[in-house]
Amino acid sequence: MTLFCHSTIPWFLLMQLILQVLQITAKVPAIIIFGDSSVDTGNNNQLSTVLKSNFKPYGRDFNDGKPTGRFSNGRVPGDFISEAFGIKPTVPAYLDPSYSIKDFATGVCFASAGTGYDNATSNVLDVMPLWKELEYYKEYQKKLRDYIGEEKADETLREALYIMSLGTNDFLENYYQFNSKRASEFTIKQYQDFLLGLAENFVKDLFNLGARKLSIGGLPPMGCLPLERMRNAFVGTGCNQEYNNVATEFNTKLEGLVVNLNKELPAAQIVHSNTYGILLNIIQMPSKYGFENAAVGCCATGMFEMGYMCNEFSPFTCADARKYVFWDSFHPTEKTSQIISDYVMRTTLATFM
Repeated sequence: MTLFCHSTIPWFLLMQLILQVLQITAKVPAIIIFGDSSVDTGNNNQLSTVLKSNFKPYGRDFNDGKPTGRFSNGRVPGDFISEAFGIKPTVPAYLDPSYSIKDFATGVCFASAGTGYDNATSNVLDVMPLWKELEYYKEYQKKLRDYIGEEKADETLREALYIMSLGTNDFLENYYQFNSKRASEFTIKQYQDFLLGLAENFVKDLFNLGARKLSIGGLPPMGCLPLERMRNAFVGTGCNQEYNNVATEFNTKLEGLVVNLNKELPAAQIVHSNTYGILLNIIQMPSKYGFENAAVGCCATGMFEMGYMCNEFSPFTCADARKYVFWDSFHPTEKTSQIISDYVMRTTLATFM
């Protein structure tokens, strides 16, 4: 039987109704996030790095137009996923001094913009390496046990959903950079395998610390990011297909890793949240999703700006970010993030409901 086959309800309203129903039986008490700028909710604000976004026009569509350190005009995927599970509408950054363990008990973000699986990637812009995110998580565990007690904390840590979203910087900000040390050490396929080994070790570290429900994000169609399209304009037009091929190959290998990890760690539930297809679909058919522009970002010229180059003094920044797939040259708008998050909830994360 096909449910809603004759429904005239718009798909996005239908999705909200489904999520509201699922929230009733939600079994996830907290969302715990690791990764890069795709999910960073403000940790880089506290680091000595140029890769920040705690200034306007970032956050202009967030609560009260506040720039929080999210690389978006509003919320990012982790926020939408937390809301979909009926927990809270935003996930605070662990290093944000305005929050405490009371706020972190139902969700916390350890992500750092610019980082990757590879420690060498985090060194490029002096951001938090993945191993440091794990150290902060261990610290968080101690604080949580002190706050709600050993038994309740262990239950929360066991039933929480752990989200990993990273890998793009390893390729675009490390391997493919001029005079890259990694490119001289590895072929692209060897580097993919190197990163997958690091991902496997990280998942096992989380498992040994009590994590049981994990979502590992794959790579986006990184050759279609506005920055890469602009670079590709010198040799052709449109997306950089080589980069997209690398992303699809990596995602296929990541899917295999997830299968193997579930066999090796039968007490765990590990899923691969692959957003490559939905984002590529949005980029190729933007009008289908209510967008008018998928080639450049809303901020400034939208071709190469992000971080400090995306600022409130640019006369080119668009008036309505809802018409754009991308906010700056690297990151999606809030609207795009919501569509992608709804897709992941529907296709992958509903298994945790």
